[in-house]
Amino acid sequence: MSNGEQEAGHTDTRSMLEQVTAAATAKDSPQARTLIQRRERRREETDRKILQATLQIVATQGIGAVTIEEVARRSGVAKTTIYRRYRNTDDMLRRLSTMQWPANIINPINLEPSRCNLQHMLEAATTRFDEEIGLKAVGVVLSASNGYFEQIVEQVIQPVKQHFIEFFTRGQQAGVFRHGLDLSFIFATIIGSMMANQALTDETSASWATKMTDLLWPMIAA
Repeated sequence: MSNGEQEAGHTDTRSMLEQVTAAATAKDSPQARTLIQRRERRREETDRKILQATLQIVATQGIGAVTIEEVARRSGVAKTTIYRRYRNTDDMLRRLSTMQWPANIINPINLEPSRCNLQHMLEAATTRFDEEIGLKAVGVVLSASNGYFEQIVEQVIQPVKQHFIEFFTRGQQAGVFRHGLDLSFIFATIIGSMMANQALTDETSASWATKMTDLLWPMIAA
């Protein structure tokens, strides 16, 4: 091999190494990380639209009515996009059931136990349920026996229940609420009233929260 060929070979090798190094560096750059994060957020948002549409179908027509075509129509996500993510309806339901949901309910540790803050908690819970899964779907999620929605119960509904229990417990310790309250039953009553209000009336969540607070307060206040 001539000196020229050897030098060319070394140059090619250095060029390849430089490209690999540049690519690795680019992947770790702030711009690249930002781009990856944006893509992940878009994907999460798309998955959330798909799941919300699926829950709407289940709540109104039953789980047997869930099809890729109907989910695409209700969610506004292209059918081709859904098929790129999921092989079929069962695959979609199975994988969507493992979604991670943000814990954005108001933290009761920062709220003094009071009538005003109880109303605030009720409004926040209604908003969370409505934005994440839709109020109509709450009953479906809680009563489903197929396992598809267990993750939603664990990540969306149970944290809200726990926050309410912590809020009431702190109120009992502070002498604001009566002792001996069945907190699980109170939360179940709240959920039942929330769903019934959405299904039977045109009242806003704020109006419902005010009336629910008025109903609960004489029974729970110390």
